[in-house]
Amino acid sequence: MTKKAASTKKKPTSFNYDAVVIGTGPGGEGAAMQLAKAGKRVAVVERYKSVGGGCTHWGTIPSKALRHSVSRLIEYNNTPLFSENNLNQQVKFEDIMRHASGVIQSQTKLRSSFYDRNRVDLFYGVASFEDKNTLKIANNDGSEERLTTAQVLLATGSRPYCPSDIDFDHPRIYNSDSILSLKHQPRSIIIYGAGVVGSEYASIFRGMGVKVDLVNMRDRLLSFLDAEISDALSYHLWNNGVVIRNNETYKSVEGKEDSVILNLESGKRMRADCLLFANGRTGNTDLLNLDAVGLKANSRGQLNVNENYQTDVDTIFAVGDVIGYPSLASAAYNQGRFAAEAMLEGKANTGLVEDIPTGIYTIPEISSVGKTEQELTEQKVPYEVGRAQFKHLARAQIASTTVGSLKILFHRETKKILGIHCFGERASEIVHIGQAIMQQKGDGNTLDYFVNTTFNYPTMAEAYRVAALNGLNRIF
Repeated sequence: MTKKAASTKKKPTSFNYDAVVIGTGPGGEGAAMQLAKAGKRVAVVERYKSVGGGCTHWGTIPSKALRHSVSRLIEYNNTPLFSENNLNQQVKFEDIMRHASGVIQSQTKLRSSFYDRNRVDLFYGVASFEDKNTLKIANNDGSEERLTTAQVLLATGSRPYCPSDIDFDHPRIYNSDSILSLKHQPRSIIIYGAGVVGSEYASIFRGMGVKVDLVNMRDRLLSFLDAEISDALSYHLWNNGVVIRNNETYKSVEGKEDSVILNLESGKRMRADCLLFANGRTGNTDLLNLDAVGLKANSRGQLNVNENYQTDVDTIFAVGDVIGYPSLASAAYNQGRFAAEAMLEGKANTGLVEDIPTGIYTIPEISSVGKTEQELTEQKVPYEVGRAQFKHLARAQIASTTVGSLKILFHRETKKILGIHCFGERASEIVHIGQAIMQQKGDGNTLDYFVNTTFNYPTMAEAYRVAALNGLNRIF
């Protein structure tokens, strides 16, 4: 185990460190950097062999790199300019994952440099509490040591929920982490769980030509989305050949030598080359020995915190997946920074924005911010809708990304932007323009901004002007 030199900016105390951060995902990194830049002596404990957390190694980065490659493959095969003898280009899963591995290595190297540059000590091992100021580190080399600290921040993240009645050691049964180590090229796959992760992988595997059965426990896909966007995703998956089975729950899973059989409570039996179980996540709190400090996680392994990300123990803070909603890498980084402010000054000076954008990396992408039509109708808000179809935009026609649309929800009297919903390629980028206007105070948030602003042409951003004019035409 290699330990780097600690900062000497602060006068010595009775503790080894002013703060110890457990976990190096976005939340842990955000907190560690903020504390180190304030002159605190900081240590970080990471149980994996390199920094970055689940976001870098098993979640956001590899899955989005995989999705990008498959999306480009689809684009290539659908472009007449590149097709030869009308034959589709085929790429194996393991070949695509080699590209993703390169991205992971680049991210890890970059993030490791942050800790070096800010003189943060790195420990590789499993941390657990002996008391609120003492941590035992079971190092990855088999040795043990103890750290004393004035404060602790938990950013231990989460892992896929794996029911005990399913054999995840079977070579054809995967969760959302282990699917990245898929070695063979399946002809068919059952995805159990149609949340964000399940829907994303349904898009990815179908884009590679794999037969996909998507089993959903609810009556519609991603029911938290605006209904039109949810319907658009359902139609697009259906139109591409994904079989969606709503209102279904599993009874049992049988792992065979050459296949997996999923038995549903409804009596249906399904067979495929492999199964991806993508139904929920559990907070990584089981190894922390929380009993030693009087903390108790809920049934999902999550901890309760106050507005300062402080747990029931005043010197212990927590951020990211381990505290639940919104469970987004983007939000976790800011939570880490805000928690560091509270650790330094007694309270967080800022908090997460009210309207956090949702980015879902299906093919095509989905992104939204603000209210849905269903929420506004229930709240009896007099709103109107402005729409722009991507197929009418020059940039979309040039790039052959004509599937999708942008929808602006605005108050019909004040023209205040209430919600932005986008379905289509680059949706997660496009939504930020609308988000920026929604964050403006007073008269700054108005539909007129999109009408009167000159956008580059041709661009996808032009969709805002088209949608705004479309919405104004509905007002009388």
